[in-house]
Amino acid sequence: MMIKRVYVWEFPVRLVHFFNFWCVGVLSLTGYYIGTPFMYAISERQFIMANMRLVHFVGAYAFTAILLIRISWLFAGNQYAHWKALVPITKGQWKNIADQALFYAFLKREEPRVTGHTGLAALSYLILFFLFLIQIITGFALYSMSHVGEVWRFLGGWLLPVLSAGYIRLIHHFIMWIIVVYVGIHFYMGWYDDIREKSGAKSSIFSGYKSVDEA
Repeated sequence: MMIKRVYVWEFPVRLVHFFNFWCVGVLSLTGYYIGTPFMYAISERQFIMANMRLVHFVGAYAFTAILLIRISWLFAGNQYAHWKALVPITKGQWKNIADQALFYAFLKREEPRVTGHTGLAALSYLILFFLFLIQIITGFALYSMSHVGEVWRFLGGWLLPVLSAGYIRLIHHFIMWIIVVYVGIHFYMGWYDDIREKSGAKSSIFSGYKSVDEA
């Protein structure tokens, strides 16, 4: 058995990963407060809601910029970051998805080994990107209610004539909880796979390198 280190996750991918983590955390906390305030000002000089909204809006801008960087890297990145690694377009990718699902359902003993994302993980990331896009569109739709201009109409304001603000807010809030649950599952599965495979999956988020068995 021969182990070699392979450079899998390029710097832009790792940068996006960490910024996404912080953005999702900040946006979820401030978004929850905006929807369900649980702190109240005791002085007219305290602007808790205004400050929460400001942090939420800044986080939304950062989150949008980071997602655009990741989308661009779907075309400029290496084979592990490329869109072809995320979109299941081959029989091999679909077989990997099926094998991975059977393994997690305890119906298959051996877990399929891949250097980059497993098929199931790649499919889940593809769905996650779609949810991110919905969050951005619904978020800017709500934002455009108080910010008039063609930019805000283009980013999400066009949705208001289609759905009421209440439905848009409900969708925005519901997807937030889906993403929060996904983050918890993602952390657990990544840790589990790292312990089982001993490939350095967790440390590769920092270094970019994974240990691959060539045998």
